[in-house]
Amino acid sequence: MLALNNYVAQKNSWGKIFGSKPLDLNNLQDRKAIAQSIDADLSPENLCCDGELPRSQVQAKYKRLTQCAAQLKKLDPTVEFYEY
Repeated sequence: MLALNNYVAQKNSWGKIFGSKPLDLNNLQDRKAIAQSIDADLSPENLCCDGELPRSQVQAKYKRLTQCAAQLKKLDPTVEFYEY
């Protein structure tokens, strides 16, 4: 759960800058929002920053995001992913 907790903490720190309410893994709606966010981050355009990232960074980012998706799916099997 470390990867997922770090992902949520990172999203919350960015959200704090923009005045968003913090995401909570104990809330069903927030878990769905986190799943959508992971899906968005796994899209090819976002994953490779429109081709600007080197392959090694893309692979590391992909590994981290799929780890987060697997941990979230284990926590809540009802969440849906399309890119994972």
